This record gives sequence, structure tokens and C-alpha cells, in this order.
Amino acid sequence: MRNRIVLAIGLLAISSRVPAAMGAEGTITVKGEVVDTFCYATMGARGASHHACGVACAKAGIPVGLLQEGELYILLPKSDKGKLPEALIDKMGSVVTVTGAKYKAGGVTFVTVETVE
Repeated sequence: MRNRIVLAIGLLAISSRVPAAMGAEGTITVKGEVVDTFCYATMGARGASHHACGVACAKAGIPVGLLQEGELYILLPKSDKGKLPEALIDKMGSVVTVTGAKYKAGGVTFVTVETVE
């Protein structure tokens, strides 16, 4: 009996160190402003006046985010090695509605861009 308790405690300790399997938390629709994460994080830059710089940053590979009421979602392409839609990048500084799969990792929320309106 004592060996079983020790084994159970050991397994619990090991399993608590193994991260949960990654996977989508479901589909989400988020409405917010499209921002380039570098200029937003470092300077608070956003809005229509930042459109050209935001587009240039996104095309240079800076991650794109969607800012909704103070919460920032990092936007991902539909698939690995894919690209964000040009229609999204062209809306930099504008409010759009994005629908896609929601993921959480490292305290960050990510959304794949399935549709942009």
C-alpha cells in the first residue's frame, strides 16, 4: 500500500511538469483594430495615421495583432508556412472582424485568420 502511494505521488509530480497537449480551444470571432505588434508594444502606435508603417512592418515579418478593448490577440495564418491574407494587412489601423481557431500558449492568445470582414 505504501509503495502505491509513493508511486502515485511520483507520477503526479512528473505529470504536473508535462505541458498539456496543444490544441485549439474552439472557434472565436473577434472585432478589433489591426496593429503591428512592434510599433504597438514599443510606442503605442495605432490607428489610421499608422497605416503605412503598419503595412510595411507586417510585410517585413512583424507579427500582426488584433486589439480588442485592451486585449491583444496575435493573428496567425490558417496553416503552417502560410501567410496572413493581404486583405487583413491592407486593413492595418482599421477595425475588422476576424473568425478563426483560438489557441493559448505561454500566456498569449492566438487566433488563426479564417475570415476577415
